[in-house]
Amino acid sequence: MRKNDEVAAIVPEVIGWRQAIHANPELGFAEHETAAFVAAKLKEFGLAVYTDVSATAVVATLTKGRGGKAIALRAELDALPIKEAANVAYASRKEGVMHACGHDGHTAMLLGTAKLLSESGSFDGTVVFVFQPAEEVLGGGKKMIEDGLLNRFPVDQVFAVHNWPGFPEGHIGVRAGPQMAAVDDFEISFRGSGCHAAMPHLGDDPLLAAASFVTAIQRLVSRSVDPLSPAVLSVTQIHGGRFNNFVPGEVKVEGTCRFYDPALSDHCAAEIERVAQATAAMHGVSAELAYKRGYPPVVNPASGAALTAQAGADTVGAECVATGFQPSMGCEDFAFLLQGVGDGAYVWIGAGDVGPGAGLHGDRFVFNDAIIPIGIGFFLNVVRRALPAGGK
Repeated sequence: MRKNDEVAAIVPEVIGWRQAIHANPELGFAEHETAAFVAAKLKEFGLAVYTDVSATAVVATLTKGRGGKAIALRAELDALPIKEAANVAYASRKEGVMHACGHDGHTAMLLGTAKLLSESGSFDGTVVFVFQPAEEVLGGGKKMIEDGLLNRFPVDQVFAVHNWPGFPEGHIGVRAGPQMAAVDDFEISFRGSGCHAAMPHLGDDPLLAAASFVTAIQRLVSRSVDPLSPAVLSVTQIHGGRFNNFVPGEVKVEGTCRFYDPALSDHCAAEIERVAQATAAMHGVSAELAYKRGYPPVVNPASGAALTAQAGADTVGAECVATGFQPSMGCEDFAFLLQGVGDGAYVWIGAGDVGPGAGLHGDRFVFNDAIIPIGIGFFLNVVRRALPAGGK
């Protein structure tokens, strides 16, 4: 990383904030203590702070210069329902809840950015700091938009970072086009009469139908999707039965679909329904599909990707900025903000290689504090690039 004494001076304080947040994790839409901590810091820095925007969200604004153009910087407040196994002094104090994705680090980095911009930042425009609830599963980003975030705080661009284990430490990754996938979830209920396991001829077998479906649905990706259009379908849960001597009357199959092409959402829904109904008919049972359309893909516009690549080069040097890597099949509800604003970018900050269970959503995940100065420096350079002092 290129030397920045101003950033280096506050890193120990920022690490302290992160560890305090980590020790007190909260699940989506219940981040009351975390939000209060964030709001108090932002007020201390002298920003205008708003806690009435959407659920537990905290939004703050800082305007300098003529205040024309506005950009938003976003971090997440929520933790995950995971029991922590990492051996750290600041481990979670809440049983079964853990910051296993690094949202504590993202929040701390954005707080550090707000502090430095308020004290000495030179830019022309408005920076909107968005600390959103419920990024994990519950779609807090979508709710913020539905509750009027972008109407109340209109911006020209929106940016976010995510620590990325497995990506080289100290490197920044941003690509024009898809960077994260869309996600849809499905649940199929196979229903029949069930029967005693010793007398299968007296009933039918939803469990056998479910097992057949798991095999048959694999054709969705291999035989119904263009091989040049990436897609993943994974069956992740099967529930049914309570006794080993009775065939259950109902079995539920759950899973997820991931893709970059939004048109595949309708295709997956239709194909899963078709295969489920055909499988059920073959086994003499019924099938009912519940298909939930989730987060859209994170697609970086070329302009936002170019600006963040430049800001990344300002931060770590052009040789440490990657733009041609393969996107992830993971998902992110930053997609809603990026769609709503229309410009900006989602950026990875490499956290280096990690061991089993220590990656994102692992119970031994430990945020790499060495990337904190990179994250703060990057955000500062995004503001400098997007809102140059004196205007363009």
